[in-house]
Amino acid sequence: MIPEDPARIAAQLVELRVEHRDLDVAIARMSADTTADELAIKRLKKRKLRIKDMIAALESRLIPDLDA
Repeated sequence: MIPEDPARIAAQLVELRVEHRDLDVAIARMSADTTADELAIKRLKKRKLRIKDMIAALESRLIPDLDA
């Protein structure tokens, strides 16, 4: 397994969290619009969920493995 740079992972986390927050705002705006495209909202929600999973995976990489 190749060790990864924690600073690089932290930078990726920041970018993903910003994108996640932006998607949250976009979804809220589209949901408030009565003429919003439901398919577009579903796609944004799926993208937001994928980003959340990516954030969780990166966060787990920052935690060092401990030998039991």
